Amino acid sequence: MQQDIQSDGVELQERDQKPPKKAKNEVVEWLKAIVIALILVALIRWLLFKPFIVDGPSMKPNFHTGERLIVNEILYDIRKPQRGEVIVFHVPSEGKDFIKRVIAVAGDTVKVEGDTVTVNGKPVNETYIQGAIEESHKEGKLYNDKDFPNTAFPDGKVPEGHVFVMGDNRSDSTDSRMIGYVPLSDIVGRADLIFWPIKDIQLIKH
Repeated sequence: MQQDIQSDGVELQERDQKPPKKAKNEVVEWLKAIVIALILVALIRWLLFKPFIVDGPSMKPNFHTGERLIVNEILYDIRKPQRGEVIVFHVPSEGKDFIKRVIAVAGDTVKVEGDTVTVNGKPVNETYIQGAIEESHKEGKLYNDKDFPNTAFPDGKVPEGHVFVMGDNRSDSTDSRMIGYVPLSDIVGRADLIFWPIKDIQLIKH
């Protein structure tokens, strides 16, 4: 009888020792999962998406200095940019990246006269700056004072492998009217999300 009691005592002791080992294994598994998740987030961020900080007034009233964006770098590996999309691209002559809106694509004929933009002879419905245009008109002035084609770029037809871009802040933007058509090879990606500051978090409409 005494032997049986001792045996039971050993079994109880072994049972008491098992939970800590199991708990330790669970902690290790959680740590592994967290590390893997962080690695995946880092890969997704640096291979597929890129953060970008808006610098300057050229995209007002829709984007402002200091806003941080997520730029989709893989989208244009699948398809070409489309009219109305907001893109980030390299400008070698400036040594930095710009953010602008695609107005016309390869094969389009674009014309900018005051606040009227036409692509292939049809006026573009620019809802994204309509409010700003109307405010300027109330003050008796044009929202845009830089036309296209011009003396620097007299050809209004977008060549193959390029896009024509403009900033939303038409009178205060260095864009295709000054730097010319943007090669597809210089495009970083499409701006898809404003993630900072918190009060401005939103998906970007294109």
